[in-house]
Amino acid sequence: MPTYTAQELAERFGLQVQGDATASIHGVATLAHAGAGQLTFLANPRYRPQLADSQASIVVLRADDAAAAPGTTLIAKDPYTAFAKIGALFETVPLREPGIHPSAVIDPSAQVAASAHIGPHVYIGARSVIGESCIIGPGSVVGDDCQLEAGCELLARVSLVARVKLGKRVRIHPGAVLGAEGFGLAMDGGHWIKVPQLGGVRIGDDCEIGANTCIDRGALEDTVLDEDVRVDNLVQIAHNVQIGAHSAIAGSTGIAGSAKIGRYCLLGGSVGVVGHLEICDHVTITGRSVVRNSITEPGEYSSGTPLTDNRTWRKNAARFKQLDALARRILAVSKEKE
Repeated sequence: MPTYTAQELAERFGLQVQGDATASIHGVATLAHAGAGQLTFLANPRYRPQLADSQASIVVLRADDAAAAPGTTLIAKDPYTAFAKIGALFETVPLREPGIHPSAVIDPSAQVAASAHIGPHVYIGARSVIGESCIIGPGSVVGDDCQLEAGCELLARVSLVARVKLGKRVRIHPGAVLGAEGFGLAMDGGHWIKVPQLGGVRIGDDCEIGANTCIDRGALEDTVLDEDVRVDNLVQIAHNVQIGAHSAIAGSTGIAGSAKIGRYCLLGGSVGVVGHLEICDHVTITGRSVVRNSITEPGEYSSGTPLTDNRTWRKNAARFKQLDALARRILAVSKEKE
């Protein structure tokens, strides 16, 4: 493993050293478990009591926490971001040699860059284009009329069903499905008929899609994720959804068709977004909330009830059914006083 001194890290990432600038590290760990030769960080005040007993050789923290640190520190405005950049120095990435595995099946009309890596049991469909230095992991399917720009990576068992366009450096984790048919149905004489899903999916540069996430293709126009959108595992993004740049979507969230989400939005775990509404830029939705109406003002929004003991919850649930009657009584009393 490589070794870095505090001074080298400070110069590389624009940090300030306090203590022994020659202190060196060869790895990273949590604040509670870091030992000699390791770097850790303090970002959440909840973990400040662990700082005094930390055995880490270097701690990344804010300036107002530095006095409580027993050893060498690196001062950062955002310790978590600084730690992420330093931690990346120790990440091992397997080398993927350019070439096409003998078990891969590639349509004659597809184009594959010579610098791309096509793994075992990959299928690439008609008229699809695989750009420079792309990595198509084992068992992945790239359907017809897909386009991957330079540096994309499908880790394993990723399915691009049809008409999916990926920008540069898009990373997709195992089991994700992009470009499947959207859930479009029309009732005709007591039976459902499918509404043709004729659009595609467009993913911007530097996006990352989590494992087993599904992004449906549009009905007429495309489903669109702008650049640097980050989507966690097990997320459902329905047809014709639009998500603005630099937004992040946590696991198990569901976004219904034709919803529009702005730039720099954060959606917590298990959030539900109703279709055909709009969320403006810089909105945070806390976990397990349901967005039923458009949001036009930046800020943090929540819905649902807090966790409580079951006995209290049952009482409150029973009273919830009485809220309409109670509201009518209050209104009636108010009118009498007038």
